[in-house]
Amino acid sequence: MKHAFLQTAFIALVCGGALSQPAQAQVALIAKGTLTGSAAGPNEDLSGLKGTLENGAPANLLGGLGSGIAYVSGDTFLAVPDRGPNAVSFNSLVDDTVSWIPRVHTVRMNLEANHGAGLPYEITPKLVDTTLLSSPLPLVYGTGDGLNIGSGKPKQNSFFRSYFSGRSDNFDAHADSGDPRDARFDPESIRLSNDGLTFFISDEYGPYIYQFLRTGERIRSYKLPDEFYVAHPAPTTDQEISMNSIGRIANKGMEGLAITPDGRKLVGILQTATIQDTAEGGDAANLLRMAVIDVLTGKTLHEYGYLLTTGSGVSDIVALNDHELLVDERDGKGLGDGSKAKIKQVFKIDLNNATDIQGMDGTQAAKVAVSKTLFLDVVDVLKANGMTVDQIPAKIEGLAFGPDVKEKGKTIHTLWVANDNDFLQDYAGPGTNPNQFFVFGFTDADLEGSQYVPQGHGGWFGNGGHF
Repeated sequence: MKHAFLQTAFIALVCGGALSQPAQAQVALIAKGTLTGSAAGPNEDLSGLKGTLENGAPANLLGGLGSGIAYVSGDTFLAVPDRGPNAVSFNSLVDDTVSWIPRVHTVRMNLEANHGAGLPYEITPKLVDTTLLSSPLPLVYGTGDGLNIGSGKPKQNSFFRSYFSGRSDNFDAHADSGDPRDARFDPESIRLSNDGLTFFISDEYGPYIYQFLRTGERIRSYKLPDEFYVAHPAPTTDQEISMNSIGRIANKGMEGLAITPDGRKLVGILQTATIQDTAEGGDAANLLRMAVIDVLTGKTLHEYGYLLTTGSGVSDIVALNDHELLVDERDGKGLGDGSKAKIKQVFKIDLNNATDIQGMDGTQAAKVAVSKTLFLDVVDVLKANGMTVDQIPAKIEGLAFGPDVKEKGKTIHTLWVANDNDFLQDYAGPGTNPNQFFVFGFTDADLEGSQYVPQGHGGWFGNGGHF
């Protein structure tokens, strides 16, 4: 029965339905896969790091890599984990964060047609490279004084290379949270530049948007609107919230990042409302601010508002074309949380004719938030394909368009979705919460009048290389 449903769903996707149905009903799951290790061993990445972190976790632990994903070419994707394994309590004075060096993984997905039972396609993800993120200039690290922990400076640092770190106390207490000298870094989304030689990463701590060379060295920091930053950074979430009345809420900064197909603009979105918008209450407390940034000049061109309607926050955003985007809105329920998944939805938004909210308070901005329509209900589709609500990952986060596939001569676009397992791969028993990837197929008809424009890649990455 399950396989019969899959075949029916995929045939409907390919042929198009005669009945009038919501667009999201035609988007089908066509493949899924997991990544549980590398040539280095089970649950190990290819960073080459040895030893353990402050909480005892291995420095080369493979996990959380679905925070953000980006398509490169062929079967190759980039995947970025967040600030590291901090789900196990060991030191509340630093929110249990550790000296994890942020990194980017290169993954070959190996998407192939499935000629047997099950989904129409299959993927067998393989980790082929791990690149550590660093700055050629010195960064600010915490001393650990008064926090029952040692210095936050990585031992791998050299004179010309300072590594970023997940430790929450790695900041300059005399500057605001947007200081690019701060070593603390919590990556959440990743996008490849059109020349294929650099990539962009958004972060929750600052919030920051950084540009990196493919070697992992930061070359640029983008200035965001002032109201996104907090004036008084602190090593714990509770401290930061109590010390500030303006800025992003701690651990809920720049969660999503998109790049337009022409590579000229970045669109970043906060995970939740800012402190000041939350304080206003009403719709303002559900208003997420988006910044549209010129890649070349670094200028913030526009600021728009996105209003939460079902989820508790947003995890990622990806560009359909130069003015329409898909946004991942979700709750935090499901596998890894000990609860049942409910809200994991992808909405389509349009920035054409949207109102710029720069200078508006939350109440005003909420009244002119961008319009949105449901494109995909991830929970519904995964349930229809045999997954229970306690098997669906709590943190469905990374979004990326991937390679098109052909079925009976018709082009099927692919949307790849990844989970952030918080490095808790054994949450409900050994191997029960792996790094997972889900591939959804859709046609132009599913976009209800919108047009999907793939991003143009060139240069080194465009030739199929990896780090």
